[in-house]
Amino acid sequence: MAKTLKEAPITTASARSKLPTGEYARRLDADAAIWYRRGTRGGVWFTRWRNHGAGANYLQAPVGPANDVNDKPTDGLLTFSQAESQARQIVAKARQEAKAAADGPALLVSSAVETYIADRDARDSRRKGRPVRSDAGQRLRRYVLGQVKRGKQEAVPAAPLAAVALHALKESDLLEWRKALPVELKGTTEQRLINDLKAALNGAYAAHRERLDPTLPAIIKHALKAEKMDSDEAAPLARDNQILSAAQVGAIIAAAREVDAEQNWDGDLFRLVVVLAATGARFSQIARMKVGDVQRAQGRLMIPSSRKGRGGKIASTPHPVGKDVLDALLPATTGRGADEILLERWRSKQVAGSIGWERAGRGPWQFASELQRPWHEIRAKADMPAVIPYGLRHSSIVRGIRANLPIRLVAALHDTSVPMIERHYGRWIADGLEDLAAAAVVALVPAEDSNVVQMGGRA
Repeated sequence: MAKTLKEAPITTASARSKLPTGEYARRLDADAAIWYRRGTRGGVWFTRWRNHGAGANYLQAPVGPANDVNDKPTDGLLTFSQAESQARQIVAKARQEAKAAADGPALLVSSAVETYIADRDARDSRRKGRPVRSDAGQRLRRYVLGQVKRGKQEAVPAAPLAAVALHALKESDLLEWRKALPVELKGTTEQRLINDLKAALNGAYAAHRERLDPTLPAIIKHALKAEKMDSDEAAPLARDNQILSAAQVGAIIAAAREVDAEQNWDGDLFRLVVVLAATGARFSQIARMKVGDVQRAQGRLMIPSSRKGRGGKIASTPHPVGKDVLDALLPATTGRGADEILLERWRSKQVAGSIGWERAGRGPWQFASELQRPWHEIRAKADMPAVIPYGLRHSSIVRGIRANLPIRLVAALHDTSVPMIERHYGRWIADGLEDLAAAAVVALVPAEDSNVVQMGGRA
């Protein structure tokens, strides 16, 4: 505002009642003020600020009717402090909009998400060695950007959040988006989706810090933080029916051998299940193992680190295995180079002009879903209809806990963290330590017929 702005006593209803009809101001800052316009039927508040862009020298916006009766909050009428607060918000938003317009086309949530999807697709394509669409992209398109009808897949409209400008993004925008997510969405899927959106928004802020409000990271953090689960509702990640004994794991492996032979997998299916069971590693880790990762002389397999987290991990983790596992892998290592992918499978293609299929060469396992169809056969033969492939990982972790291995070692062998082990497998930690605690128990109460003499008390 101009330095000649004359301020008036408008901060109280009593002071305003003594003013004649007209307009009166109080400075908000050097270039903005809140104004009070007194009329014959009452007063109103408005705000005016200097326009640093093209056009008029000043911009103006209404705030609301004034409470000229008293200085107490009243529905529909604003005291000076209420009007001042709203005026500051109006001016701040207008300045933010003006700055965003001066910096170029507005950055939208949709553009941040699209950039993130492109990065994830490119990263996954590099890892797979061919163009692929990332899981993150599929989730974000369905629940943020929207998607067109494809085959049996219905069209999904974009979420209102997609059209929100990043410079104007509020915590309420993100909370409303979370609230609108389908209730049937699995908790783990929802959390992955939220993490993807958080990464997309934080990435956009990192790339355009000079154009965005410094408070944006805090808005993202608080609106998209993981919800705390009620202690009464908390449940371990691994259910009882997924914790298999050594005999049950053996039955799964035996069933895998049978299905492998019946369906002409040439040992590929059998070896995959053996490594899953022996190491408890994730499918994505095992699929990247090389022939050189089988170290027979040391009696171990070198398991590539997962790609979870922000990096800084060692390249691979040694996992001791038995001679039976190493023998099962002999056909996959004999006569092959150390840099070749360890576990492969046959690829098939449809014969032209026919409904038949023929083998079209061998290649690495690519997706965990490739195990889905034969797994149904495996668990049917093993008579364990509820067990899932990830149960082999749960069982390996619990097996290490029950063997009283240090939790830090169990976590390292399975490429996870101690807090994760403690959070999801706490029950089995307690069970495993029970025998150790029992060994520390000593007899404290003497038998009644003993020769122990009661000592007299102090005088």
